[in-house]
Amino acid sequence: MAYFLKQTKLKNRTYLAIYESFYNHDRKGTAHRCYKSLGSIETHKANGLEDPVSFFQQEVDELNSRRAETSVPKISDRSPMVHFGYFPFQCIMERLQISRFLNVFQLTNDFRFDLSEVLSTLVYARAVNPCSKRRTYNEVMPNLLSLKNYSYDQMLDGLSFLGLNYEKMVELFTQQTKLFYGLDTTRTYFDCTNFYFEIDREDDFRRKDPSKENRKDPIVGMGLLLDRNLIPVGMSMFPGNQSEKPVLPQVVSALKRRHDVTGRTIHVADKGLNCAENIVKTLGNKDGYLFSKSVKGLPEKERLWVFMEDGFEDVKDKDGTVLYTHKSCIDEFPYTVESEGKKVTVNLKEKRLVTYNPKLARKQRAEIGRMVEKAISMSSYETKRSEYGESAKYMSFVDTDGRKAEVKLNQAAIDKDMRCAGYNMLVTSEISTSDKDMYETYHNLWRIEESFRIMKSDLDARPVFLQTEETIKGHFLICYITVLLERILQFHILRERFSTSQIFEMVRKLKAVKVDGRYINTASDSEIIRFMAETYNIPVNHLSLSETQLKGIFNTELKPLKP
Repeated sequence: MAYFLKQTKLKNRTYLAIYESFYNHDRKGTAHRCYKSLGSIETHKANGLEDPVSFFQQEVDELNSRRAETSVPKISDRSPMVHFGYFPFQCIMERLQISRFLNVFQLTNDFRFDLSEVLSTLVYARAVNPCSKRRTYNEVMPNLLSLKNYSYDQMLDGLSFLGLNYEKMVELFTQQTKLFYGLDTTRTYFDCTNFYFEIDREDDFRRKDPSKENRKDPIVGMGLLLDRNLIPVGMSMFPGNQSEKPVLPQVVSALKRRHDVTGRTIHVADKGLNCAENIVKTLGNKDGYLFSKSVKGLPEKERLWVFMEDGFEDVKDKDGTVLYTHKSCIDEFPYTVESEGKKVTVNLKEKRLVTYNPKLARKQRAEIGRMVEKAISMSSYETKRSEYGESAKYMSFVDTDGRKAEVKLNQAAIDKDMRCAGYNMLVTSEISTSDKDMYETYHNLWRIEESFRIMKSDLDARPVFLQTEETIKGHFLICYITVLLERILQFHILRERFSTSQIFEMVRKLKAVKVDGRYINTASDSEIIRFMAETYNIPVNHLSLSETQLKGIFNTELKPLKP
């Protein structure tokens, strides 16, 4: 609406007034009211004002200008956007009743902040937008519906305390998860990884050693124990320069004792972790193993058995296409270990499963062909050996009496790799396991490793710019809890209906902007958002949400789907 100058003639005089137009709800239309009376034109002229109409019109124009400026909404120092996609994590946290136990720590320590609030808001912020702790505090937490009533320094103090007691915290979450959702530890899985830090100097905890990304920065190691359904039940951290091979049995034993895991732990891993010493120690701990073995590295006698066509069975999809073929055997196989400073050969009874995947074979042969072409091309330019990269294994470099090294194609290496393309061998101590279960268990390794990938990619756990060992451990504890909550949601509540990427996509997409007392949902439609809305009767797919509706979403009881 606007201001305007009104002229009214009365008794041979013309009176001026500034009127304001506005919307009248009763009349459901525009109405006018007097804003300011200005007197008559004649009186103003008698007082020396030559053109009263033009003079007061300027005042009207100025009023309209100011009104136009004040009617345009201005940004404030706080964003109107709020995250609400983390509501499943908050619902699970409340069901686990973690705050009840953290209040005990609160009573025994002189905290001037709520430790439970620090932990929960750090987890929710990690889920919706992983970033540095300072950015988390200043940019992410203000946009959570869960309020934070602590300073940045208090947050770091809380994180340090959580890191100092991370094993107790993991144990607490494991106990509560077992109580409210159940854990199946009749068989558990274990794997290791490491995380690098972008710093130059080592300390007692961050030690230099090649990371999984082949970086030379200081790293820390992490071991993760998961139950039969791949729910995390334990985490252990150790200095990065400790080799994972000897650490593995000790870490597994310690985690099992701490979390009262009495079942058999199967070490499912790739070739790297399963040295002979580890295998023997694993069996000594009454645990088992399942790992892959390179067909190329087998003794000639075993490799001949692999390539024999007898005994292979096809596994086909519903259209009859062969996915892979397989055969297996049970026998005793020699392993050489060190005992009292001497090399000793022990024979272990195990099952070996060999598979051949035609699709994988085509892919690997194509890769070999590309590397051979690259090697041939580089040899014509007299390239240095160090520049060949991986393709160097298909070339022979022969020194010739002080002259330049003679470069030849290593046809034997090419033929060997071509022959082994598509083949893989799995080895296990569980000789009663069927071929199918053995194959599927190993290929669930991606699920085990996915927990680390969630930390490294979805939760951006690397690189970390924290300084003390306690805050570093606290940081990884927050990542561990976030993974645990996601796994509970995925496996126990949604029964694997949606993938990890779909869940985190929902958590990060569900945002709303507050406009005139209501919240406009900015998320785009997706299958998981529709499913959550329909299954739990919550308005997460509504365009407009009230304050009451938004709070109601966080009070949802997420009942597990029927199996």
